[in-house]
Amino acid sequence: MPLDSSCFISSQYFEWANDMVIDNGPIDEDHRKLVDLVNELHTATSQGRGQEVVDKLLTQLIADTEEHLREEERVMEQAKFTNLERHKQGHTHFVNKLHELRQKQQQGSVTVASQLSSVLRDWLSLHIRRNDKELRQFLQQKSRQRSA
Repeated sequence: MPLDSSCFISSQYFEWANDMVIDNGPIDEDHRKLVDLVNELHTATSQGRGQEVVDKLLTQLIADTEEHLREEERVMEQAKFTNLERHKQGHTHFVNKLHELRQKQQQGSVTVASQLSSVLRDWLSLHIRRNDKELRQFLQQKSRQRSA
């Protein structure tokens, strides 16, 4: 008897949700890529392949994250976002955490994959749902002011 796929619960570790939408554009596209990397890492870890894939994923993740945050900060500067400095501090802290995990991984730590998976899920969720939401609201307000 075939199984009905509609009975399955999503097995994604971190799911994109409508309350995470910021610009329906490049920022969201980057966030979705980061979410995909988190899920790829978590899947590999849960299959016992975390150590095998963490180096490549961490390299890609650091590069993608740094590029994304630079672009996000550029958008904030152009918009004259009032909380830019606080936002930048959060970005710097997060990038430093990624580099710290990279260093642990290079020193042979076997727990980096699971640590990274957890750190990323938590940071992405909080960053997008709180900090980037603040940016979205600011941009929407500016747009309404220009329209008025």
